[in-house]
Amino acid sequence: MATLVLDVLWQVISRYMLNSPSSFTDELAGFLLIWVGIFGAAYVAGKNEHLAIDLLVQKSGFARRKFLEIFITSCVVIFALTVLVVGGSWLVYTRFALEVKSAALRIPLGYVYSVLPISGLLIIFFTIDNTVQFLKTHKEI
Repeated sequence: MATLVLDVLWQVISRYMLNSPSSFTDELAGFLLIWVGIFGAAYVAGKNEHLAIDLLVQKSGFARRKFLEIFITSCVVIFALTVLVVGGSWLVYTRFALEVKSAALRIPLGYVYSVLPISGLLIIFFTIDNTVQFLKTHKEI
């Protein structure tokens, strides 16, 4: 996040104060925004503060709530595994195999897209951990 702020600050300074816009700052800002957004999703999943409509879960009894927690966790894990980990790994692999480079920075785009499988693994870990903690602390008496 700090790198993103410094990059955009340099873009403004070079464009308006030095009258010589930097050529790489726009592309770098886009890549950093992708990383901040996707790692932010993993961070929020870890803190269990992601956006959710949990009215049904709150109004349910223990047995139904336990079922819903496991069902929701399964859906999140399946999505993160298929889209982020498998799909993201395929995207990273193909970008490296095809030697695709970014236009201004000339770095391999595989590095940019590597945030997808990394974040997917973090989301899977945090989601399963949060569900295990929920089941441990909410045992039926």
